[in-house]
Amino acid sequence: MSSKTEYYDVIRKPIVTEKATMASEAGAVVFEVSMDSNKPLIKEAVEALFNVKVKAVNTTVVKGKTKRFKGQLGRRKNTKKAYVMLEEGNTIDVSTGL
Repeated sequence: MSSKTEYYDVIRKPIVTEKATMASEAGAVVFEVSMDSNKPLIKEAVEALFNVKVKAVNTTVVKGKTKRFKGQLGRRKNTKKAYVMLEEGNTIDVSTGL
């Protein structure tokens, strides 16, 4: 992969939650990524898009919840999160946007 548009297909959006903010204090940034992406691909995409050095990538699959909408049962999509640990001295400010 070399095109920036392909990297944006891998990294969908940054996740800004209380848990993600606590992880950022430890030097990690949390992104929602595509379900078919793997750790080396996520590392390559983050390094290319943000010009930082990545130390490690941890991923987790969040199962979609069953919810009711107007009395009908529905199901949210499964999502994949990537916890990207950065090398010392590297930072990504997710509040500014991509």
